[in-house]
Amino acid sequence: MNARRWTAGLLTAVAAVSLAACSSKSAEETCATRDGIVECAPDQRSAAPKLAGELLTGGSYDVARDRGRVVVVNFWGSWCNPCRAEADDLENTYQATKGSGVTFLGINVQDQRDKAKAFEEGRVTYPSLFDPPSRLALALDIPPNTIPATVILDREGRIAAVIRAAVTQEGLQPIVERIAAESSAPTGQR
Repeated sequence: MNARRWTAGLLTAVAAVSLAACSSKSAEETCATRDGIVECAPDQRSAAPKLAGELLTGGSYDVARDRGRVVVVNFWGSWCNPCRAEADDLENTYQATKGSGVTFLGINVQDQRDKAKAFEEGRVTYPSLFDPPSRLALALDIPPNTIPATVILDREGRIAAVIRAAVTQEGLQPIVERIAAESSAPTGQR
């Protein structure tokens, strides 16, 4: 008899938890998802976690200093073939949009500094943070085994879009331009 009560109680608890989970909405449910890209309307965006650390080339960087600009954050590794394939498209999109108040930041994960520097040399002109333990990726729910991934922050530092695949300029640039056009003129150029 006790086993039946325990089983009935467990099933009731599981059903209650399941219903509660279904009633709460995740970003994927409240934001538009198409072709592996999640884009959120301004009223659906959440603040990005702190993104700061040591630059691959030395010194430090905090994305908060770019508040007022759209920030395209790309997670990559020198060992990642899709990362190699998208590097030119990222740089070309950066060059095409930086005059609109857009900046780019790479975050190198699961890598060795010398290999990461050799990978970036001559490929991109924007900075990259060096994050071998992938703390920043995990803070944004980007597991290291799912890179490349690109997160676009709006001018208020909120997550506007997440792309969990390699990007092309043709796919990325319109998204970046759309987010950049949401607010007024760009603030301070670097």
